[in-house]
Amino acid sequence: MFKNLFLSIAILATLSAVNCSPNNAMKRLPSLDSLYSDKPLGCLVENGKTTFRVFAPRATEVKLALFDKAEDETGKEILMKRDADGVWEHVEQGELYGKFYGYKVNGALGKGEMWNPNVVVADPYSKAVATKNTYRHEAKTLILDTRYDWEGDTWVIPKNHNELVIYEAHARDLTAHASSGVEKKGTYLGLVEKGKTGGLDYLKSLGVNAIELLPIHKFGTIEIPYRDSSVLREGYPLNTWNPYERNHWGYMTSYFFAPETYYATDGTLDPKKMNGTDGRAVREFKDMVKALHREGIAVILDVVYNHVSQYDYNCFKYIDKFYYFRTDSAGNFLSLSGCGNDFKTERPMARRLIVESVKYWMTEYHIDGFRFDLAAMIDFETAKEIYKEAKKINPNVILIAEAWGGGEYEPHLFSDIGWASWNDQIRNGVKGQNPDNGLGFIFGKFQGRNNVRSLRSFITGTLREDGGLFRQKEHSINYLESHDDHTLGDFIRLGLRDVKRDDVIKDLDQHAKLTPKQLALNKLAALFLFVSQGPIMIHEGQEFARSKVIAPTDAPDKNVGKIDHNSYEKDNETNYLNYHHAKLNAELVDYYKGLIALRKASPIFSSAPKSAVKFIDAKDTLVVAFRLDKAEYNQNADKKSEFDFLVVMNGHPRKATDFVLPEGEWQIVANEKKVSPLEPLGTAKGRIAIPASSGLILRQ
Repeated sequence: MFKNLFLSIAILATLSAVNCSPNNAMKRLPSLDSLYSDKPLGCLVENGKTTFRVFAPRATEVKLALFDKAEDETGKEILMKRDADGVWEHVEQGELYGKFYGYKVNGALGKGEMWNPNVVVADPYSKAVATKNTYRHEAKTLILDTRYDWEGDTWVIPKNHNELVIYEAHARDLTAHASSGVEKKGTYLGLVEKGKTGGLDYLKSLGVNAIELLPIHKFGTIEIPYRDSSVLREGYPLNTWNPYERNHWGYMTSYFFAPETYYATDGTLDPKKMNGTDGRAVREFKDMVKALHREGIAVILDVVYNHVSQYDYNCFKYIDKFYYFRTDSAGNFLSLSGCGNDFKTERPMARRLIVESVKYWMTEYHIDGFRFDLAAMIDFETAKEIYKEAKKINPNVILIAEAWGGGEYEPHLFSDIGWASWNDQIRNGVKGQNPDNGLGFIFGKFQGRNNVRSLRSFITGTLREDGGLFRQKEHSINYLESHDDHTLGDFIRLGLRDVKRDDVIKDLDQHAKLTPKQLALNKLAALFLFVSQGPIMIHEGQEFARSKVIAPTDAPDKNVGKIDHNSYEKDNETNYLNYHHAKLNAELVDYYKGLIALRKASPIFSSAPKSAVKFIDAKDTLVVAFRLDKAEYNQNADKKSEFDFLVVMNGHPRKATDFVLPEGEWQIVANEKKVSPLEPLGTAKGRIAIPASSGLILRQ
């Protein structure tokens, strides 16, 4: 029913704009999906003119609103003209750098429509956006000269993606805590200050070669007031779930081409103040990328194209709800994403926008790769187009799917089109899925249907030939912790029953300091992860078993002091990295550093063919042992291995295992205490005992 209604509205809009007969319009506009334009969209400044273009296929009227200042309530309004493809355009004389603008869009009334000609929305192709600190996120596009001196900078992602050690992090969390020692705390520039405890020098000390930033596309930072019924009159739900009224993680994108301004040096969340009025976030973000690249650290962005911000004056909702969103038969937003709306990625101009956004961040910001949130909700034609166009720019770009969402689970399908995916199967097999009743190998258990065979499969890359997900190990992003759910450290604390979900932590330092058993399980988990073939990802603070304890707050949160498993809304010390805790657990930090260094020095741990991984049967099903055969590896390796390596991991929680070594003398590279890639910790021959909940790496 609504398909025909939308078609009629679109035809009427076309008639109004191009003054043609109904019969001709029918021939020219058989469906909304047939509308497509190659015209550059957004704001273009060139040759003494400023051109504005916006795609609004069903609108009956679009006004351009020009402002001198971001704070201005009124400005110069100009009627725009529509072409036959649904693009509205206006050209102003002069190069209007420093001015602000937005659009007022109107259309035919109908069930579920959201036209509101009184609301100014920023341009979907905004390169810089100024927003007011309210849940409506009132926005204006800043016309900004984005030219920048990159000083020869280019992408630095390793050609061999198996060698990636990715550090997933939040741009603000890395330096916002006082213990970071950073001056410009919580900012892009603060992240790359040198000579400080936190930020860039800390990343360098770990040895990671990529950082994956949680969303930094301009997003809705503020959500609807908590338990304020006045919002019901505006059609918003009563907020009973977010006493912080904040969106900290950033998974509510508003503008796909502009960086978040809260992380600029003038960023503020003061109520009703404006963020981003001078566009410095654009330059400062580029400064950050350039500084990271100079240290050999690639930059991967977490991007959200499956849905958009929910509570603000989102431009797509007010420009054309039924073009840009999936809806039900009553005209309501579908929300299989669980975020209030689902973006209609399959629409031709929505697909174009997503692909152009990816390309823009690669060329304008030198981004090395992308992780796609709930990627199973992006249609596969769009996913294929992203791959094709991104590879044209940088053949070595990495595309990583969170390959589920909307009830689908598709890592195997993304592997078929050349994408990598987060491997949640190794995560669940090694640590478990639920600390209450779904524990994994490091606890001496097999989670779900896991067994010795599946653990071995994880080590060789979860390959399809072994019943796994991936065509090649490069597609398996191996990880044990991400921003979602409990940290690995807290999962272990809960799984060992050292703390309960409802316990209120009184002494944070005492809680953060690992017990011997907690330390052992953290080390064993790390060892399993770093001896698994394919790329590696760790989450910020995983290397010191960070605990997310809900910090004291002015917000009416009854759970202060408890462990948090979903800290998306907390812009406070719940999420900020406390580097004092890294010192408390320095032994674990050093263990991670050692594993990263070993992996770098010996690519056989990341890039070996399956034929080079020789599993050794053990008497105990909770013992995983294998040999890395240098002869097999060296046949096609760029960097040859001098050694055979032997890895033995004992998942039994109480019992040591007596392991018979292959013939000859072996040097111990890692044990239950430390990892030493260069100087062996000792030698072993004949038999060796591996303590409970620990592992060994030896070389010969």
